[in-house]
Amino acid sequence: MAEIVKMPKLSDTMTEGVVAEWHKKVGDQVESGELLAEIETDKATMEFESFQDGYILYIGVKKGEAAPVESVLCILGEKGEDYKALLAAEEAPAPKEEKKEAKKEATPVAEVKAATPAKSTSAPFAESPAPVTSYPKASAAAENGRLKASPLAKRLAEEKGINVSLLQGSGEGGRIIKRDVEKYESGGMSFVGKEAFTEVAVSQMRKVIAARLAESKFTAPHFYLTIEMNMDAAIEARVSINASLAPLKISYNDMVIKAVAKSLRKHPKVNASWLGDRIRYNEHVHIGVAVAVEEGLLVPVVRFADGKRLSQIGDEVKELAGKAKSKKLQPEEWAGNTFTISNLGMFGIEEFTAIINPPDACIMAVGAIVEKAIVKNGQVVPGNTMKVTLSCDHRVVDGAVGSAFLNTFREYMENPVLLLGEQSI
Repeated sequence: MAEIVKMPKLSDTMTEGVVAEWHKKVGDQVESGELLAEIETDKATMEFESFQDGYILYIGVKKGEAAPVESVLCILGEKGEDYKALLAAEEAPAPKEEKKEAKKEATPVAEVKAATPAKSTSAPFAESPAPVTSYPKASAAAENGRLKASPLAKRLAEEKGINVSLLQGSGEGGRIIKRDVEKYESGGMSFVGKEAFTEVAVSQMRKVIAARLAESKFTAPHFYLTIEMNMDAAIEARVSINASLAPLKISYNDMVIKAVAKSLRKHPKVNASWLGDRIRYNEHVHIGVAVAVEEGLLVPVVRFADGKRLSQIGDEVKELAGKAKSKKLQPEEWAGNTFTISNLGMFGIEEFTAIINPPDACIMAVGAIVEKAIVKNGQVVPGNTMKVTLSCDHRVVDGAVGSAFLNTFREYMENPVLLLGEQSI
């Protein structure tokens, strides 16, 4: 008997999926547990296996197309079985009362769309959507093939040997007038150029990033705490550690993760989650590390970071970042963070603020190490400093709590020997 296979919900934030690849086609036999398709979610491209045996009778979402969760992905059944009645029942319209209500609710949206520039929606959504490029007309003065210029402007341009079709008109409706010719002659007007733009469809990942960050920014009352620290000792410690670990290396980011994890142990109120009607104080330390990928940002998680050596943290971050960039992260590798770090210092950004990654109560933005003049023992000497900014959800973390956490973090970074306890390298 024919059965409908629906678009699966492969992540907690997934609302629609894109078929990145079909491994079967109409008419092919499929066994339970056999790979059916690859589905692109908001975070990764995941393999989807069949849960039943049968032949593919119908494919509802073609390769590269997007479809909502629970929509018809395909239909499996006996070879040659008629599936049309089953498909028609699935796609049957809602009762009239519901349709009327839906139409009424949709009216404002229709009005908004009418007021915005039209875009084609017929093209399927693909993993790498084809850009749409528009080239406006060179000049409003040459509309419909007829030159819009005053007789005086035409005569003046002819006398001066100026090609009037190259001028940009400033008169009504783009009409070229005398002052346009005079302005061009005096060097105040250049040739008319071509405006151009490129549009691409919004990817699944970017849609979810936009929704989650907007929800966080507009619902969580953010406040920000910035602290600066001397990094001279951390620089010396890293050189020493890497010399002992060669050919392996640890990064400043690895040291930051370790220092954050140890600081969270001392300040458990920062290692918290806002859950709406309650606050969860996490007794474990799972650090989310923001990773920039082509289509946005992913946050793989280093679990139990406070108990791991610097070299373990370094290896794990490299592996997770590689999976994120190749879209091979698994759900358990991006979920469960209790605190998040965003490091743009490696891109030369000295100071910035980050948006909290729900349900975390805090996120720390890490800036670049900057060489500058500092005061040490009453003397101005060269030194290296780094700024970090803690974004806090004021519903969970107060200013004094966040400040105490940052001071502990600074203590670890300025005295890296405190990070190098037993088995910490």
